[in-house]
Amino acid sequence: MVRALIFDCDGVLADTERYGHLPAFNQTFAEFHLTAHWSEEDYGEKLKISGGKERMASLLTDSFVRENHLPTDQEGQRQALAEWHKRKTAIYTDLVAAGRLPGRPGVARVVNAAVQADWKLAVASTSAEASVRAVLEHVVGVENAAHFAVLAGDIVARKKPAPDIYLAALQRLAVAPDDALVIEDSRNGLLAAVNAGLNCVVTRSSYTQDEDMREAILVVSSLGDPDAPMRVEANRGPAQPGAYITLDDLAACFPAGGDE
Repeated sequence: MVRALIFDCDGVLADTERYGHLPAFNQTFAEFHLTAHWSEEDYGEKLKISGGKERMASLLTDSFVRENHLPTDQEGQRQALAEWHKRKTAIYTDLVAAGRLPGRPGVARVVNAAVQADWKLAVASTSAEASVRAVLEHVVGVENAAHFAVLAGDIVARKKPAPDIYLAALQRLAVAPDDALVIEDSRNGLLAAVNAGLNCVVTRSSYTQDEDMREAILVVSSLGDPDAPMRVEANRGPAQPGAYITLDDLAACFPAGGDE
């Protein structure tokens, strides 16, 4: 049986939102002399919007445009957003390269086991591809990162919770929904996976502690490691994890319950 494991990036591979994206957004606003600065609470609300450019675009109210002397036409605003987002991505990748965003527990261990077992691997994210690749290589290493298909940014018209990014991942990996499993951290990501016909394991992140994850096959605090045990919050499948998630636990979360 060919199995595929598809990871979201932000909040799943690393706690990127709080320690990477938020400071990168705010530094970008400062460099462009924009009258915007998002607090951690503000950013929690912005995370309900999928995509960095889309979050930035939410600033473009009539009053903000006037106050910051921004273009009023659609094309001018599109170009401004593209410029801001390009700079924000560069700041973010510098933070990753500097080691400011450590990987979440269990990710490197599970990926290494999946590579050894010849599972297909992918990352499906609304973040910019450069950002995703930087995090992936930092967390799992360059050698294991080379085994991943990376689907990121604007490759689909509709972003999460629409299923498009996961449908594209299935096509890229050439697997059926029954042969793939998603690891997500947010409700938007969970719904995208479920709407694509995929089972989903949720590893809650710092910004998704209170989100409704009822559709997930398994909800855990993290994937865990021997020295960083995880906590099971909900389990609708046959997996019986111990202190940390193993590849066998994930195999049990596939629709066939791990049967060959």
